[in-house]
Amino acid sequence: MQKQLSFENDIPKNGGRVRPMIEREQRTKSALPELGMGPSSQSDVAITSAHLPLGSQTWKPVINAGEKVLEFDWPTLQIGTGEYQEGPTGVTVFHFGERALGTVDVRGGAPGTVNTDYLRLGYERPQLDAVVFSGGSWYGLECTTAVATALKDENVRNGLWDDVALSVGAIVYDLGDKRLNEVYPDKTLAQAAFRAVRPGKFPLGAHGAGRNTRSGGFFGCAAYSGQGGAFRQIGEIKVAAFAVVNSAGVVTNRNGEIVAGYRDPKWPKSVKTADLLAGVPATRKLGWNGVPEGGDYSNTTNSLVVTDQKLTHAELQRLAVQVHTSMARAIQPFATIGDGDVLYAVSTGEVIGEQSSNIAPSIFGGMNVGDLSAIASELMWDAILASVPDQPQAAEPSKSGHPQAKELEAFAGSYDFSPFVTIQISLRGDRLFALATGERAAYAIGKQEPVELRPVAAGQFVVPGRYPLTLKFEGPDRLIVNPGHWQQTGTRS
Repeated sequence: MQKQLSFENDIPKNGGRVRPMIEREQRTKSALPELGMGPSSQSDVAITSAHLPLGSQTWKPVINAGEKVLEFDWPTLQIGTGEYQEGPTGVTVFHFGERALGTVDVRGGAPGTVNTDYLRLGYERPQLDAVVFSGGSWYGLECTTAVATALKDENVRNGLWDDVALSVGAIVYDLGDKRLNEVYPDKTLAQAAFRAVRPGKFPLGAHGAGRNTRSGGFFGCAAYSGQGGAFRQIGEIKVAAFAVVNSAGVVTNRNGEIVAGYRDPKWPKSVKTADLLAGVPATRKLGWNGVPEGGDYSNTTNSLVVTDQKLTHAELQRLAVQVHTSMARAIQPFATIGDGDVLYAVSTGEVIGEQSSNIAPSIFGGMNVGDLSAIASELMWDAILASVPDQPQAAEPSKSGHPQAKELEAFAGSYDFSPFVTIQISLRGDRLFALATGERAAYAIGKQEPVELRPVAAGQFVVPGRYPLTLKFEGPDRLIVNPGHWQQTGTRS
């Protein structure tokens, strides 16, 4: 469970001076070489030279990773992402070239946020510099304040009362049984992502703050998730929606179908989200769908909607509420006691436009706020659907032969994944078994009874079950659990 945190001391109420974006870009380019990012590596993926020491380990930020990218034309809206592959975990930074007006709507029973209270005060002067989403639960909240200090360090903001940087943010819970370590996004990662922001490019899928998220835990689906975005332009008016989906509810398409998740074998092939909801509590009981009793579904969906239409604080707040409410169509159930759902709404105020309707028109003119909110709501559904990455599938155990005991003997030993997760591999006859001997279990490898590893290929084994669990031995001293994008690596002790 997350509590809401906010830090409201000495926040300016009189707005701030705006510096030309070109100066900001020059400062960014001059700072990138310090992070090991030369001109050839700024546009896509870069592994920087900035290390984070923790004990005997170090991590390198991976910047703006992702092959699937939402691209749009909006120079004011700049986005950067950072990841620690060793987690995996990450951060997503949204920076506005000029200060913007922001509001917030918080749902669910477990939010973790920074500076949300200030956005509720209703000031009409644009003061928002950045929105930051991060993994790492409460530990990741330092990413939000790190972006603020980076703005000061880059001389974009200073210490004067009307020029203190304002960044707001929220976190998702990507720890616990989602991985075998507790690496978290920190100041180093957040500032690297901030210094690599670029306009109009947003990585989709399991990247940034969505690097290690899940969805559907309410029904035991445990789908791999990520971050998604969508964009639309109507005349001069631009609207963008972004979501980091780590929801207890299942992601649902416009036909009512479950988009992703590891289904219980007992479910009908044609089961829809509505069927699962109609069957509660039976559809969640132990034995009906294989959900571990008392299982962890601490989840959150963080979202952001941005428009360039100039709005009042009240209008922007209504947009936030309407869009956030609409998300219950795409994520079902939504805003549970285990969720910390937070939506930020931002107006960059670049466009006023012609009044589109005499019915509840915007005070400044332009599109009717109800229409704008309806468009943004549909975009948010698109963003949620775009967050879903390809789901890993477990290989089938081999039916042709079985490795000899001499081959398997080399794999036996103890492998450490973190100070609290160790997997003991033992040989019994010509069969390999795994047992978690540290403080915590390792997915389906528990602490009580060893589980048999079924061979699928040379040095590769699976633990059969509802959720894919693959173990791959690499070299004499490395064991990789679930090799691929979400892999966890242990070393022989």
